[in-house]
Amino acid sequence: MDGNREALDDEIALLRRQIADLTEQATAASGAGQEDRLAELLNEKQDRLDMLLKERGDGAGA
Repeated sequence: MDGNREALDDEIALLRRQIADLTEQATAASGAGQEDRLAELLNEKQDRLDMLLKERGDGAGA
């Protein structure tokens, strides 16, 4: 069980870094196509993060 918790923690940390990186990219993005793609990626990452936090027992998210 601890290995599963560690794996969840690692994936959560990775997703948080990816979300931060994508947010930075979105801030600097120009062009509707690029902005739309970054928004889509952000939503996908946030949905995955919310699911993992719920699985870990942290509620709906951070």
